[in-house]
Amino acid sequence: MPQLNPGPWFAILVFSWLVFLVIIPTKIMNHTSPNEPAPVNAEKHKTESWNWPW
Repeated sequence: MPQLNPGPWFAILVFSWLVFLVIIPTKIMNHTSPNEPAPVNAEKHKTESWNWPW
């Protein structure tokens, strides 16, 4: 039975984890969004209490 021979399956397992832990995170971290968010002004918004009619 080929499942009992760990040689090729272990190499595939190690290579796939290498891809998941090294290559994919670097590609994701290097991604930049085309629409960078604009900085929010530091001024505080004026809040008013609500006048409930009941």
